[in-house]
Amino acid sequence: QVQLVESGGGLVQAGGSVSLSCVDSGTSFAFKTLAWYRQAPGNQRELVASISPTFRRNYADSVKGRFTISRDNAKTTVLLQMDSLKSEDTGVYYCNVLLYGNEHWGQGTQVTVSS
Repeated sequence: QVQLVESGGGLVQAGGSVSLSCVDSGTSFAFKTLAWYRQAPGNQRELVASISPTFRRNYADSVKGRFTISRDNAKTTVLLQMDSLKSEDTGVYYCNVLLYGNEHWGQGTQVTVSS
């Protein structure tokens, strides 16, 4: 059974940085598409960034140039480096992994950006 364990997040001032980490306990990590989503209060969950097995990256327009997604296949970990944070980046951030149509979610970690 796949288990995703997230860490990082917390309270940060606007303009600051936060790094999120997600460790995947499942197998075949190198073949998975990895992503980070976020959900702000009252809003739907939205895609923030994704990285394919071939390291192709995709970002939401709102975070381009500020966030960086990366993966470490040896450590079965996906990272999200968030810089130049804005108050609108506040929300619960979820790790997501996808393999052959099967997806799994992390428990979520709160990021709060104070202005």
